[in-house]
Amino acid sequence: MPDIETRKVIIIGSGPAAHTAAIYAGRAELSPLLFEGFMAGGVAAGGQLTTTTEIENFPGFPEPIGGPDLMVKMREQSIRYGTEVKTETVTSVSLSSRPFTVTSDSGDFKTGALIIATGATAKRLGMKGEQEYWQKGISACAVCDGALPVFRNKPLVVIGGGDTACEEASYLSKFGSTVTLLVRRNVLRASQSMQNRVQSNGKIHILWETEALEALGEQFLTGVRVIDKKSNKEKTIEASGLFYAIGHTPNTEFLAGQLKTDPDGYLITQPNSTKTEIPGVFACGDVRDKVFRQAVTAAGTGCMAALEAERFLASLE
Repeated sequence: MPDIETRKVIIIGSGPAAHTAAIYAGRAELSPLLFEGFMAGGVAAGGQLTTTTEIENFPGFPEPIGGPDLMVKMREQSIRYGTEVKTETVTSVSLSSRPFTVTSDSGDFKTGALIIATGATAKRLGMKGEQEYWQKGISACAVCDGALPVFRNKPLVVIGGGDTACEEASYLSKFGSTVTLLVRRNVLRASQSMQNRVQSNGKIHILWETEALEALGEQFLTGVRVIDKKSNKEKTIEASGLFYAIGHTPNTEFLAGQLKTDPDGYLITQPNSTKTEIPGVFACGDVRDKVFRQAVTAAGTGCMAALEAERFLASLE
C-alpha cells in the first residue's frame, strides 16, 4: 500500500474564505492543499459568488466585477503563493486523531491542520422558470445584488416570512419602485420589530398566503405567477427582480456530525476565533456565519483561520 500524502494544512472550499486562507497559508510557506470540489453542493468551484452577476461592494474594485471573475482572480492568487488546488470533492474526513484524514475522489490525505470553508448553499424553490432566470432577475442575496442598476426603480418581489425576508424587503425598498413580499402563511415569522419595519414601509406590499408558481420573462425576468392559497386564484405580478429569502443549508454533510453545530447546522467556533472544539480544526466563511454572509466578511475569517492554523502548527514544533 502506498504511503498517504501528508500536508501541513488542507483547506476544503472554493470561495473567498477558502482562497483567503490559502493565500495567507501559502505566504507563510505552509504549502496548503485546497480541495475546491467538483460541483459540490450543485455549485461550481468559487461558491455562491459564481451565481452572482456583478459585485459592486468588494474592496479594490471601483468598477463592478463579475462573481466568477472575482473567484478566478482569487484562485490565481492562491496558486501564485504556493497553493495546490485539486478539483475534487471531499467525501469524508476523520477527525478522531491527528494528523487528520481527508478523503476525496482520488483517495486519502493526511494533514496537521484542517480549514473548513465549505460555505452554505441558498435554498431554492425549484419552481418553473427558476433555472432559466437565475442570475437574470432571480437572486438569493438582496444585499449582494439589490443595488444593481437593473433593479433600480423597478418592481421587485421577495419570497419569505422571517427576519431575513423582512430585512431584505426593507433593503430593496431603497432601490425598487415597489417591493412585494410573498408570505406562505397568514402571519410573519419575523421578530416584532422587523414586522413593524416592513408594515410601516409604504413601498412594501405583503401578499399573505401566497406562493410563487413560475418565473416569467423573455431574456430577463419580467414577472412572477403566483397563487392565493385561500382563494386558489392565480395571477401574475410584474417583477424585474425576484429575491429568495428562505434560508441556506450549510455544507457540512461530509463531516458526519464530528463537529458541533448550532440548531440550523452552522459550525460553532470559539468567540472571536475560527477554532472549533477540536484543536487543529478551523472553520471560516459562511459555513459558520448565518448573519452577514458577505464575500468580504468570509474573506476576513479566512485570514483568521490561516493565521490561527499557522500558530497552532508552530506551537507543536
